[in-house]
Amino acid sequence: MSAQIQGRYHGKGEPLFWLYIKTALLTMVKLGIYRFWAKTRIRKYIWSATSANEDSFEYTGTGLEKFLGFLVAIVILAIYLGIVQMVLFFAGLNLFMDPETASGADIVRQVAAIYITLFAVMPLLLFAQYRARRYKMARTRWRGIRFGMENAAWGYVWRAIGHYFLTLITLGILAPRASFYLEKYMTDRTWYGDARFEQDGKWTALYPAMKHLFIGAGFIIVGVALAALFEAIVAAILLSIVGYIWMIVGAVYYRVQAFNYLTAHKVLDDKIGFYSEVKTSTVIFTYIVGILIIGAVSSIAFTALFVVGFVGAFVTGMSFEASLSGSMVGAVALAIFGVVGYIAILLTLGALSLVIIVQPIIAHLVDGVQVHGAEHLDDITQRSADLGADAEGFADALDIGGAI
Repeated sequence: MSAQIQGRYHGKGEPLFWLYIKTALLTMVKLGIYRFWAKTRIRKYIWSATSANEDSFEYTGTGLEKFLGFLVAIVILAIYLGIVQMVLFFAGLNLFMDPETASGADIVRQVAAIYITLFAVMPLLLFAQYRARRYKMARTRWRGIRFGMENAAWGYVWRAIGHYFLTLITLGILAPRASFYLEKYMTDRTWYGDARFEQDGKWTALYPAMKHLFIGAGFIIVGVALAALFEAIVAAILLSIVGYIWMIVGAVYYRVQAFNYLTAHKVLDDKIGFYSEVKTSTVIFTYIVGILIIGAVSSIAFTALFVVGFVGAFVTGMSFEASLSGSMVGAVALAIFGVVGYIAILLTLGALSLVIIVQPIIAHLVDGVQVHGAEHLDDITQRSADLGADAEGFADALDIGGAI
């Protein structure tokens, strides 16, 4: 009989909450530089709270290598974008102009320059996505054995551009094809020790996960048709709103069901299989409840801050009649209180988002994954350390490295 392993997440809300607060404060005090160490410490906590067969994962990345990778990426991006801007300049295009003196042709050229710049950055965004995943794999261990990915980021870039172009010109119809083949490209280049992962399955099997996206799009199409043919504006607006919300839920449903399918069709070393039973309803419920709680806390906190500030301002104004020095001291104290209070609220909301939304979703995902054929894991041996990962430098520099 094939041995099975069940994923388990045993992280707690309170320690993660205070870890976030502490690292966020250090990030502020150190003018943002500590954010690389902050993310590293949070990852170490989450990785160590994730286990399979009572063996916890280990994250071995460091804040220093993330910071150095970021600096290297910034230099390369500056040179690359500088070259792009020089090309635009010689082509007569400009990102910046005075809107008061710009003609219609100038505005068209500016819009063209903006889109050319965005398309020029697209390959780097895709490059950063692959390298970020490679770095996390290279810095993850389980049972003392390293994960890893091949250095094949540019191959991913060109494939992704092709798949996304096909998705665009088919109005999203070929989105499952892009999802499957891009995940397959990364999975087939992923290793655990000396054992390689493979992505099996068919991309067409992802179409059932698209059903709610199609339903939402149908509502919007009907709404547009009613507005165009019968001038039923109110009905069109209502149907469009329903369709838009349905598509948002449908996007979550697609991601969850695609994750379940792709996980169930991954194979390690031709012997070890996986299974996932993540539920869309749990993910959506967790997110909605978390947003409601954060919204309520935010409203109460900012209202309290405003009331205290209003009362403080009134008292400060009254003190002006008594003495000018008393008024100045009160104004400074009030300003400091406002800034500190505002920062405290933002930190609390960020910590709550991590604790009541992100961590529960991670826990649900981990708890829903099973490993089959686990007896073959003992045959896997260690792989050499991957020294080529750039520590997510491009992901941080392009602001797409915010995810845990």
